[in-house]
Amino acid sequence: MPKKLKTLLALAFLFTSLINFAQQSSPVQKVKVSGKVIEKISKQPLEYATITFINTKNPKALAGGITNAKGEYDIDVVPGVYDIKIEFISFKLSEIKQKSIQGNINLGTTALDEDAAQLNEVVIRSEKTTVEIKLDKKIYNVGSDLMVKGGTVSDVLDNIPSVSVDVEGNVSLRGNENVKVLIDGKPSNAINIAEALRLIPADAIEKVEVITNPSARYDAEGGGGLLNIILKKGKNLGLNGTFIASTGYPENYGMSGTLNYKSKNFNLFTNQGYNYRSNPGNMMTNTEYLNSDNSIRNYVNENRENDRYSKGYNGNFGIELYLDKSTSWTNTFNYRKNNGDNTDNVFQKYYNADYVYDYTRTRINEEDSKSENVEFATNFTKNFKKDGHKLTIDGSFSANDDKNSALVTDTATNTSAVLFDKTINNQTQNRNLLQADYVLPLGKGSQFEAGYRGDFSKLVTDYQVENDGVINPNFTNTLEYKEKVNAIYTQYGVKVNKFSALFGLRFEDSNIEINQLATNDFNTKKYNNFFPSAFFTYEISDKSSASISYSRRIQRPRGRMINPFSNLSSNINIFMGNPDLDPAFTDAIDLGYIKRWDKLTFNTSLYVNKTNGAFQFARRESGDFVNGTPIIIASPINLATEYRTGFEFTLNYSPYKWWKLNGNFNFFRNETQGDFTYVDFNDNEVVQNFDNTTTSWFTRITSKVTLPYKIDWQTNATYNGPQNNAQGRSLGNFAANLAFSKDVMKDKGTLSFNISDVFNSRKRIMETNLPGILNSYSEMQWRERQFNLSFTYRFNKQKNEREKQPKRNQNENGDGGEFQG
Repeated sequence: MPKKLKTLLALAFLFTSLINFAQQSSPVQKVKVSGKVIEKISKQPLEYATITFINTKNPKALAGGITNAKGEYDIDVVPGVYDIKIEFISFKLSEIKQKSIQGNINLGTTALDEDAAQLNEVVIRSEKTTVEIKLDKKIYNVGSDLMVKGGTVSDVLDNIPSVSVDVEGNVSLRGNENVKVLIDGKPSNAINIAEALRLIPADAIEKVEVITNPSARYDAEGGGGLLNIILKKGKNLGLNGTFIASTGYPENYGMSGTLNYKSKNFNLFTNQGYNYRSNPGNMMTNTEYLNSDNSIRNYVNENRENDRYSKGYNGNFGIELYLDKSTSWTNTFNYRKNNGDNTDNVFQKYYNADYVYDYTRTRINEEDSKSENVEFATNFTKNFKKDGHKLTIDGSFSANDDKNSALVTDTATNTSAVLFDKTINNQTQNRNLLQADYVLPLGKGSQFEAGYRGDFSKLVTDYQVENDGVINPNFTNTLEYKEKVNAIYTQYGVKVNKFSALFGLRFEDSNIEINQLATNDFNTKKYNNFFPSAFFTYEISDKSSASISYSRRIQRPRGRMINPFSNLSSNINIFMGNPDLDPAFTDAIDLGYIKRWDKLTFNTSLYVNKTNGAFQFARRESGDFVNGTPIIIASPINLATEYRTGFEFTLNYSPYKWWKLNGNFNFFRNETQGDFTYVDFNDNEVVQNFDNTTTSWFTRITSKVTLPYKIDWQTNATYNGPQNNAQGRSLGNFAANLAFSKDVMKDKGTLSFNISDVFNSRKRIMETNLPGILNSYSEMQWRERQFNLSFTYRFNKQKNEREKQPKRNQNENGDGGEFQG
């Protein structure tokens, strides 16, 4: 039985119990019954276990409740003699017969045995919990989302409230792209995180944690918040697994599987996946080039067609050893490999000032890419005698190689010359992560935490450009990026009645080296910073609560942002990184409120972010020309200050058992203050004023309907509102997805069909206006509409069975060490 159904049943049960008590003619003094429920083998707490009190003289449930995240319960009952039932799905029932309860009593710890016989039972399908609200995070379970069957992690993220993924794969949270993406609580070891998210199959994901305002426990990176992607690791007793096969159009097919075997002494698990994907895309840019008096110099209309193909393998093997009743040691080996081909056809039509056709230039970019990633991760967890008293030690060691080569063939109708440009971009990254966390409960309602984290990485980018066989020194360089970040943190949490508070302080020491080896340009940045955080929550009632929080964050520039040589697909529109970028710092305040009704849950947040040294992309003339057309350079810069304010709300509504609705709306205002000063190719000082105030919004609605014959139908629609910036604006965009599924083979199998981007409308549309330089309009579609068909088969596993995964105190993985408010 999935968590959401258990929760709803428990709430309905409690509601009935309250009515029964309210109908009594005179009030009766109640007593308090407490205790704890755990899993017998692993000794881990069982959340959402049900405790039922039955009066022996009147066999009717008079009281009951459910356990919290620590497996604890605290229930008020009328004095009397009771039969007590303690239950959890797929576990054997535990009963206490004829228990006389006359005063406050603690029943101690109840250990439940898994019932292996239940694993093969067929159960009625119901949805998993959509969202779990905690003191400093929201957790979205994605296992039953039909939209992402046969898709990737990027598709999953783009279906989660508050999160959006643009056409280039960049992830944003509440409209802010300054987001840190974690996988299993650790920074992704991928060189290109956007590309890596497109390689991992969606079926490998168990849940996503959305942390809009992280506490001091978490890495300070990410001014807009954190996204923690938790991969599946089977935890059910015995041998069980899931296999998925998918195919689609444009050509798209894959296979993946999750398999695990669990015994008293160990848990062995693996997740394997292979996919072949075709992702055709396109782009167009129409540009008016201007003279200094804003008169039109000439026109260039540029169209691109992309044919992308990739073959990827993603797999992991892991074993969790139960060394004793309180100690476990987990080791995981991950391997990811991908080969891709991308043919980028660029067609440029040139017109004179009177828009009379002049000539056409064709640039064909044939790109070949190979990526290989290896990672070993280990975790040691020690649970002490006192509940919640834990020590965890984690390590992660990885190596990643990306090799990319491209041949650009350049021809034009006004000349017989054929130009050849060849680019080579080889990147190698090594990353080592060490972490230790300690949690000490100090008494009822209070908890102390402390920890250390060391993150050490080295990225070498070897970029080379050849023009007709001759190396171009202006676009050839080896960039070496070294990052050493040592951090310590401490937190203290306390709960008094309905009020909870969590205070934290994190210190990070950063040592950054950015070395351009070809030009002997060496740059070292050393800085250390404190990152405080504070969270306050008040439980207004059992169905509503309010919170306010504060944290300080950092955004360090990396990769493409600092690499001055990154792309030469277009010879007139060139992106160049800025190796002198400084980190940006954000102060964030978040005010939240949640309210639950029988069929409706409402969650809202008001937030304010102030960022110093915010990144902004600026376009300028380079001083070079191609047949009289100026080459425009786009580079990131540090601006003085950025203020972001906004509010969002999420609604979960179930008007009927067969219909579920989920809606998310976010509105934000972004104010930028700052000037960009540079010296142009004529040695003139140019000042660009980036003072700008813009508002924008986006909304998403998802509908799940159970049709006749138990066919599930899911639809979602997203609209991203227009947004102005200092050099132009982005236009609004609407997109929709559609999916159907049907259980077969006595519910052991599921057949799913989905359409991604039903109207083929998911694009990034931009207008750019630079007085005295250019006016342009562009549309970019990274992936065109796709159709997917998938088949899922499960053995020894219920369809939506809640996996009894042991709680961990890993810093950003699982719920251990979480101070519950």
